Amino acid sequence: MREVETIAKQKYYVVWEGRKTGIFTSWEECKAQVDGYPNARFKSFPTMELAQKALHEGREEAAPIDAGYIQESISVDAACSGNPGLMEYRGVYTKTGEQWFHHGPVPNGTNNIGEFLAIVHALALLKQKNSNMPVYSDSATAIKWVKEKRVNTALERSETTKAVWDLIDRATDWLEKNDYPNEVLKWDTGKWGEIKADFGRKK
Repeated sequence: MREVETIAKQKYYVVWEGRKTGIFTSWEECKAQVDGYPNARFKSFPTMELAQKALHEGREEAAPIDAGYIQESISVDAACSGNPGLMEYRGVYTKTGEQWFHHGPVPNGTNNIGEFLAIVHALALLKQKNSNMPVYSDSATAIKWVKEKRVNTALERSETTKAVWDLIDRATDWLEKNDYPNEVLKWDTGKWGEIKADFGRKK
């Protein structure tokens, strides 16, 4: 019985953009090609035939297989040069990678603060659009801050950090005054590769 279950769960992973391209028969092999690779493109298929068709046609739409995450969503990410340092964040439409917003750089920020601000920016934008689309972030800390409606940071308030604290105060004030139907979800980098809003600056 176990052998039958293993066969039934076999997946074939197509990598269009990665360290190596082609069809791989295990997630471990696929992950080795795409994990940390900028703008990696890959997808799993239930049969070799569908995988071959997708590989040759060069497109994910070759078969209607779930990518594992909700494509109709906003993905957010932040980048910071130093800690604290120059911080920026952005949000993209997960399905296509189209950038929907970008802010910064702002001096004396941190990566977690940027992630927090990006989530709130996305929530405010979706409320404006009357959309219940979810928001993905790869920062568990920022997601927790959003749920708690407070930023638990060691960054001190001063004249040099005023710009970033003004953004934090505005974001927390928005959370206190607004309800929203959107889920804030943790992006699974291990399964899906770098989040779609990634700045591609990791070394």
